Amino acid sequence: MKELLRSTDPTIIAFATALLQGEDIDCFEMDVNMSILEGGIGIFPRRLMVRTDDHFAATRVLTDNDIPLGL
Repeated sequence: MKELLRSTDPTIIAFATALLQGEDIDCFEMDVNMSILEGGIGIFPRRLMVRTDDHFAATRVLTDNDIPLGL
């Protein structure tokens, strides 16, 4: 797994996930449950992970749709 996107905005993560699923690229969201530690204020970024083989294609999908990679 390789990190594709890191953001504190859950809408960007959701949009990126929908785009990747539309292209049949498997992705996994990490750090979703960090809100327990932060109290739900959204200071810890969430990470979107993809397989190493799909990283180039996934990066292309996000940049074509003007999603900042945030790395």
